[in-house]
Amino acid sequence: MIAEIYLQYLENIYIKHWLDSKEILFYKHYVDDILILYDQRKTDEQIVLQKINGVDNNLQFKMSTEANNTINYLDTLIHRGNNDTTIELYRKPTETGTVIHFNSNHPVEHKISAFLYYINRLTIIAITESSKQREWETIIAIARSNNFPTSMLYGLKTKLINRKSQKQKQKMQQQQEIITPQDKWVTFTYFSLLVRRVTNLFR
Repeated sequence: MIAEIYLQYLENIYIKHWLDSKEILFYKHYVDDILILYDQRKTDEQIVLQKINGVDNNLQFKMSTEANNTINYLDTLIHRGNNDTTIELYRKPTETGTVIHFNSNHPVEHKISAFLYYINRLTIIAITESSKQREWETIIAIARSNNFPTSMLYGLKTKLINRKSQKQKQKMQQQQEIITPQDKWVTFTYFSLLVRRVTNLFR
């Protein structure tokens, strides 16, 4: 949490300025991975790297650039086309597909945890149908090589999809709740010298 607060502090001082100047067009970070889109008419990746490494001597960043209009970020492979951007799931070349073997002496919850992750990732990330099919075939292949019954995988997939569908329905129902004209809205802000000091400190 402290690391996240410090990173947000640095972003507010340095990254916000680059975004305002339109040198950097897009900036997102998740833990220690950062994705940046920049305007190559105003800067280039070496200048961005030099600037970002000059922010704090204790923080050093390594850079990966796109190849063939494609870059991997977290567990995704982002491809930049002429008119659109497509996303696929990314697996490291060194990945072997090794999971806890079905016949091992582990609790079932441990055995299926990797597949729950794979299937959940498959259902929540916005990828094309062809990518989903390829990923599902990969998951089934991993299951078979580790002696898992494929029926178990189909059951897990159905369960996760149903759970996702139920959450979406609940969210839509909450959004569709009607506010009557008799309802009144008020806001309250807690104020004290201590809160003000903490706020100023983080600013």
